Amino acid sequence: MKRIFNLFSKENSLRGASIILIVTLTISNLLGLIRDRILTHYIATSNLDIYYAAFRIPDLIFNFLVLGAITSAFIPIFSDYLTKGEEEEGFRVTNILINLALVLMIFSAVTLYYLMPYLMPLVAPNFDAVRMALAVKYARLIMLTPVFFSVSYIIGAVLNCHKRFLAYSLAPIFYNCAIIISAAYLAPRYGVIGVIYGVVAGAFLHMLVQVVPVMRLGFRWQPIISITEKPIRRIIRLMVPRTISMGSNQIMLIVYTAIASMLAVGSISAFNLATNIQTMPVVVLGTSFATAIFPTLAKKISANEPGEFSYYLNHTLRIMGYLLIPSTVFFILMRAQIIRLILGSGKFTWDDTRTTALTLGFLSISILAAGVIPLLSKAFYALKNTRTPMYISIATTIISVTIGYPLARAMSVSGLALAFSIGSYFNMIVLIHYLRKKYPGILNRSLIVSYTKTLLSSFVMGLVIYLSMHLAANFVDMTRFWGVFQQTLFAGLTGIVAYLIMGYITGQEEFSSIVKR
Repeated sequence: MKRIFNLFSKENSLRGASIILIVTLTISNLLGLIRDRILTHYIATSNLDIYYAAFRIPDLIFNFLVLGAITSAFIPIFSDYLTKGEEEEGFRVTNILINLALVLMIFSAVTLYYLMPYLMPLVAPNFDAVRMALAVKYARLIMLTPVFFSVSYIIGAVLNCHKRFLAYSLAPIFYNCAIIISAAYLAPRYGVIGVIYGVVAGAFLHMLVQVVPVMRLGFRWQPIISITEKPIRRIIRLMVPRTISMGSNQIMLIVYTAIASMLAVGSISAFNLATNIQTMPVVVLGTSFATAIFPTLAKKISANEPGEFSYYLNHTLRIMGYLLIPSTVFFILMRAQIIRLILGSGKFTWDDTRTTALTLGFLSISILAAGVIPLLSKAFYALKNTRTPMYISIATTIISVTIGYPLARAMSVSGLALAFSIGSYFNMIVLIHYLRKKYPGILNRSLIVSYTKTLLSSFVMGLVIYLSMHLAANFVDMTRFWGVFQQTLFAGLTGIVAYLIMGYITGQEEFSSIVKR
């Protein structure tokens, strides 16, 4: 207990920050899976199609106008203020950015309230009049969430720069809890609209949970606004490429939603539900490390320590590969069991299960790339280079959309998942290529050796899981939840043991490091 207390009292250590993020993001993602199970239990996938389509425009606006500024521009600049001991000036810039974001989000919410009937047909062109009217209604309400998220993510960035990750990590837990409660208690009576109210309430809680910690750091809100001051102009200049990059990704998802609306009913839900499950290892084992290491990378560049920058980046890439590659194998092999355990109840039919499981299998191919991309992108942001990731993201979107339509016609919604995976690996490879031009030591021999050993261990693990699945199927009732659970548990545990044994045999340093910790 004392060690746990020490960990949370020393949030600013890199190891402590990583563990805090992993633990809280795991909890948050598990709650997200519970949320999806409750949603699919009470709401048919035909109605969930409307629910997921309604998020596309609000998500585009938030990512386009706010999130790009935070991830690519604000954190490096605020880190510079901390490095120079000019925290008060950093808080002043924070106030200006919050106020600008609020003005933009409120203006966007009001404007889109009237434009939504004209925009939603672009997102879901095959919806009939009734479903289109509901999608417009839901999207109008969801437009309130970017107002709260804009404040939440900015003050969360301040906490990140101070390496105070606990409240930042708890925010999505509160968000998911609000949706779970609304899905469990409001959805059976009011349908999707009850869940939408929970989404808005969750966004407010996402912001609220971070307000007190940031005030303890000395931040106080002030009604100041400006676009002419030098740091604000610098943030705007740096954010434009990242904004375009994130906007292009959201446009890809809008196009995918439009294509899915032309396929069988439930295709939009299948893609989104599979994405939510695939995202769990990506966020827990990828984004958490990238978030924890980003302030350190930014500070190493600010302090002109390129050797330390390369060391931390390489070490993090090795750890992420050691965790993400076996996750890819597990999710591909156990895709049907995962879907049955998480979503297989209530109004979620057997056809829904098969479609979503196949989609998850093709999406899971991208787990390594999707997990590593945030780290590689943040490495560029630490270098204050936002243009390179922007160009790569635009190229990725073009490729993913171009191959997405023909693959969807040939393979239905799973074709979109395959197109997404192909685009993700293109993105990762090109990011590494251009990063190595700046720092050739990034992809060094030790990293290649580590990934080779990890691939070998994962291959053996996959064989063990495959054999264990078929062995267990002879002793359990596969038509029942507990039978599927026992099969999955047995295959998963034997696979993990095989992977750890292979790590020991091959002498992987990552294995030794985890054992020591």
